[in-house]
Amino acid sequence: MTHLQERRLATSVLVIGSGGAGLRAAIELAERGADVLVVGKRAKADAHTTLAAGGINAALSTMDVEDSWQQHAADTIKESYLLARPDTVRTVAENAARGIEDLERWGMPFAREADGRISQRFFGAHTYRRTAFAGDYTGLEIQRTLVNRAVQLGVRILDTCYVTRILVRDNVVFGAYGFDLGDGSRYVVHADAVILAAGGHTRIWRRTSSRRDENTGDAFRLAVLAGGRIRDPELVQFHPSGLLEPENAAGTLVSEAARGEGGILRNAAGERFMERYDPRRRELSTRDRVALAAYTEIKEGRGTPRGGVWLDVSHLPRETIMRRLPRVYQTLLELQMLDITRSPIEIAPTAHYSMGGVWVRSADHGTGVEGLYAIGEASSGLHGANRLGGNSLIELLVYGRIAGEAAARYSADLPAQRRSAEALAEARGEVDDLLAADGPENVRALQRTIRDTMTEHAGVVRDEAGLRAGLSELDEADERTTKIGVHPDLAGFQDVAHAFDLKASALAARATLEAALERRETRGCHNRADFPDLDPGLRVNLVWSGPGRIEREEIPPVPEDIAALMREVSTAGKLVE
Repeated sequence: MTHLQERRLATSVLVIGSGGAGLRAAIELAERGADVLVVGKRAKADAHTTLAAGGINAALSTMDVEDSWQQHAADTIKESYLLARPDTVRTVAENAARGIEDLERWGMPFAREADGRISQRFFGAHTYRRTAFAGDYTGLEIQRTLVNRAVQLGVRILDTCYVTRILVRDNVVFGAYGFDLGDGSRYVVHADAVILAAGGHTRIWRRTSSRRDENTGDAFRLAVLAGGRIRDPELVQFHPSGLLEPENAAGTLVSEAARGEGGILRNAAGERFMERYDPRRRELSTRDRVALAAYTEIKEGRGTPRGGVWLDVSHLPRETIMRRLPRVYQTLLELQMLDITRSPIEIAPTAHYSMGGVWVRSADHGTGVEGLYAIGEASSGLHGANRLGGNSLIELLVYGRIAGEAAARYSADLPAQRRSAEALAEARGEVDDLLAADGPENVRALQRTIRDTMTEHAGVVRDEAGLRAGLSELDEADERTTKIGVHPDLAGFQDVAHAFDLKASALAARATLEAALERRETRGCHNRADFPDLDPGLRVNLVWSGPGRIEREEIPPVPEDIAALMREVSTAGKLVE
């Protein structure tokens, strides 16, 4: 293929990913007068952010005047099993109200009380009501609001561009390389700064709340190849309730509002099994506990024949279901022709959220590679070993703004952009080689192999033997990946995209397995059957910089004023997310 088909674009700041974090950063840049280009591999109106149902946290004190950002920070650190970075938590909690104000100003239709103030509800282990929402489709409304604002500002969004490499010279970025998903033409984007907002890695499990081509670990791969590192890849949140059927939508979430409103969990024998695991809170226990309980019931043979448990809301008044759980009702009718007002729902734990991600500084989410920032689910530092429901959406807004501001300043102060012909040739050659690949191995089959490996050996419960078996299966998959065949067709270059997704998934899987092996304890979402207790000596973040390279990063102490507010939170009558 000749490279006359390379389109050369230039911008001050390139944003990779058109979900909530990427758009918020782009809006900040545009409002500051910086030139910005957003690229993404799926339609901007359909980013993963749109699937977030629950709500967005900020201590607005509209419902409980006693609430404060300090209490929000304390709840977040406690729920993280002390692995969250206190300075990151402080930044998000302290700037959360401003994030909500921005959305309000841009027309976000928040649910409100009769007197007009923003309504807030309980969610998970929050001391007070601090989760703002719009029905059970908050993420969808946030994405719409951000897309509208970006369009108003004239932000260029190219959502058919798959980025294959971030271009770096001597640890300084100068742009990115990629191709068009439609016609395969190449893009060379020269940029002073790059903001990576390409999501997490939960699609590398078989049951996941991520759709087919999202959250495949792209951000991990792009960052590591650019010289960045990955923090806490083993800390993955499994959502307790994902659908088993139909196969093509396995892992689709049933919002935990279903439990919050009074749904009951039962095993195949009809037993209300949460009484065994958390007799006080039962269905309103925390996410990690409910997922572990369901996993244990299934593993010990008390699950349904398909390998799930039952979530039943059919005893609730029909009005309650229609008003409080409209999306759950609609989803089950569409996917299974199931009427939840009459029948229970078959669910199982499903990979849901990457709490770790690219290593970043708390102050500006810089990655240590000059001019490269990472935000959103692609980044790390806020959630530790268990994410507080509703914190991920506010993180997008707070750090989207901060990284946008930092990148604008970095670009303005940059004396010159130094490029590298070698880096560009390497990126170009990588795509050329894949297009020429004509081996017998099938990309989709290999993706399935990796997902089977991760599901089998790095699911809700892990142990040394399983993790080591997972690593040797991964070695085999890597070997087979050298023999793939890639066949773009008239429908487009999706096959090339899938091959890059596969490369990213393999890297993310290795980082996850190696870090899970190194964390020899049970803490939050990370359950080691062979190390069932929490080890106080492992209150560290694990930082992975490539195969076999893991360092321990110390976590600063929790400030005294915040530590004083860290208490057991009663979940009586609350929605646990």
